[in-house]
Amino acid sequence: MKSYLIRPAGALVLALALASCGGGDDDKFTVAGSVRGLQYPGLVLQNNGGQDLTLAPPANATASVSFAFPNRIEYGDVYSVSIKTNPAHQTCGADPEVADRRSDTAGRLATIDVRLACTVNVQPIGGTITGLTKDTTGLVLANGSNTGTYTPTTEAITADKPFEYSLPVQVAYGSTYSVTVITQPVGRFCTVANAAGVMGDEQIKNINVTCVPR
Repeated sequence: MKSYLIRPAGALVLALALASCGGGDDDKFTVAGSVRGLQYPGLVLQNNGGQDLTLAPPANATASVSFAFPNRIEYGDVYSVSIKTNPAHQTCGADPEVADRRSDTAGRLATIDVRLACTVNVQPIGGTITGLTKDTTGLVLANGSNTGTYTPTTEAITADKPFEYSLPVQVAYGSTYSVTVITQPVGRFCTVANAAGVMGDEQIKNINVTCVPR
C-alpha cells in the first residue's frame, strides 16, 4: 500500500480513539439554577467550597434570578452549592417547593438545576409590662390589624413585678408595627411606650407597657 494512503488512515484511527476517550466540552456540565424571592443585594453562592458567584436582585421583585457557575464539571463529578453569604435582610436556602438538588453527581440527570429561595427576615417585638398583679388580669395586646394577640398568663404576673413579653407573630424587615391595648385589665389602665416603628434587623425589646390603678 502506498504511503500517501497510510498517513490519512492513521490520522482517522487516532481521531476515533481520542473521541472514544471523551474529554470534549460536550461531556461537561454547567452547575446552574435559579433563586426566587431575592429582594436585596449581597447574595453569594459557592460551589464545592471554592467557586464564588455573586447575584444581584432582579428589577422585578417577583421574578427569579438565574445563575450558572463559570467552571463546568466533568461527568461523575460531585457538585455542592451552598450559601456563602446571605443577602441583606434575608435568609436563603433550598426552595421548599421543589426537590432539593443543591448537591448531586453530574450526569445523574440531563442537566443541573439547583433551585433556591430567599425570605425576608422576621423578628419578634415586645418589651416589658409593669404594674400588673395576679388580681389585675385581662390585658390583651395586639400589633395593628395583626390577628396575633398577647395576654399575659397568671404565672407571668404572680411575682407582682415587671416582666418581659413578646407578641406571638413576628414582623418582617421593613414592615411597620404598632402595638395597642385591645383590652384593659381589671382595675388597671395601661399605656404603651415606643408602640410604633419600622422593623429593622434586630429584635424590638422596648415596647414597654405601664399599667396604673384606675
